[in-house]
Amino acid sequence: MPRRRTTRTRTSKSRKNPRRGIGSKSHQRHRTTHNPTPKGTAKAPGRAAKQQAEQQKQRAEQQKQLQSQRDQQQRAQQVEQKQRNDQAAQKQQQEQATQKQAAQNRQQLQAAQKQHAEQQKQLQSQRDLQLRVQQQEQAVQRLKQENENYAQKEQAQRNQQQRAQQQEREMSALRKQLTQQEQQLHAQKLQQEQAARQLQQARFEEQQQLAQRRAQQVSEQRRRQLDIEQNQRLASFRQREIAQDRLWIQREAVLQQQNRAAQVRFQQQYQERRREQMQNWNARSYEYDNDWFFYSAPSYRYVRDNRSYQTNQYGADLLRQAVNYGYEQGFPAGQADRDDGWRASHTSSPAYQDGDYGYNGYYVSADEYRYYFRQGFSRGYDDGYNRRAQFGIADSSGNLFMLSAVLTSILNLLSN
Repeated sequence: MPRRRTTRTRTSKSRKNPRRGIGSKSHQRHRTTHNPTPKGTAKAPGRAAKQQAEQQKQRAEQQKQLQSQRDQQQRAQQVEQKQRNDQAAQKQQQEQATQKQAAQNRQQLQAAQKQHAEQQKQLQSQRDLQLRVQQQEQAVQRLKQENENYAQKEQAQRNQQQRAQQQEREMSALRKQLTQQEQQLHAQKLQQEQAARQLQQARFEEQQQLAQRRAQQVSEQRRRQLDIEQNQRLASFRQREIAQDRLWIQREAVLQQQNRAAQVRFQQQYQERRREQMQNWNARSYEYDNDWFFYSAPSYRYVRDNRSYQTNQYGADLLRQAVNYGYEQGFPAGQADRDDGWRASHTSSPAYQDGDYGYNGYYVSADEYRYYFRQGFSRGYDDGYNRRAQFGIADSSGNLFMLSAVLTSILNLLSN
């Protein structure tokens, strides 16, 4: 560390004392020292020169001390730099030695691997040689066996040819017999089909006659009541269809806002099929008052919501159709919601809310038809959304319909 430089401050006798006035003795002495008087003129310059020499000497010593301190610091820095250089050189030598050792290790490893590969190659050559020897021995054994069995094989072949010829003759006789049997079965099948058609026609005529007799038994008051109910059903159904046409546009707009592309496609197909049904029914010009089956007496009864209902054969068939149509339309609706990544909710589907698919306004009320359509729709929706066939099945043409056991449990129709 450099030695702290100390400076001496010389107090001048001529410094003024603030406590003394101008007229004090010290002030007067100060004034006399600056006056050029002959007394003491040689004494003052000698003292000042002595003081300057002392100050210069002190400064020289201080400069010498500072220089010594700088030299010491420089030598310390050189020593430290040399130590760092030595450490770096030593570290480099160690790294070089490590790299050299690693290179030697790699060379040794490569040599060991090469030696191992050569050993494996030799072992494989030995195995191949042993395998070829074994194969040659086996070939010799097979050749011996073949030579030994050659005569037996020739005899076996001759026997086999004789048996094949015998079997061919027997098969020819069997084919001829089967052809005759097939012709007989085909003729019997044609007879059975013809008999079934005749029986079906007879049953249909019998049902028609029965329906006519039952319709004749219905009183005139009952016929008027049925006419009034049917006219009310038709009027209500047509008004609802007009209102539904306006709702379809709103429902489709909501689905498009929700980015449910698959559900939009299903609803458009559903609406198009519904329009085709309405056009076909309008083109038929059905007159129910000339239909004997419309006035036939109820032949089935069923219970819904703790209330008992009755309907005839055609009404029962229409309710079965409602359940099957509901399942058929619910299945693709569930698939569409799954494809859109939408949560499962069959009640939010416009087709479920509509519920009139397949209804023409006859035989049963619209409320009855919608109820059973929605029963089938909810089950079809669950199967379609979950990709299963728990409640329904598809035929060979791909048409979907409800399982008979499930259909029977939903309708629970009882004959009168």
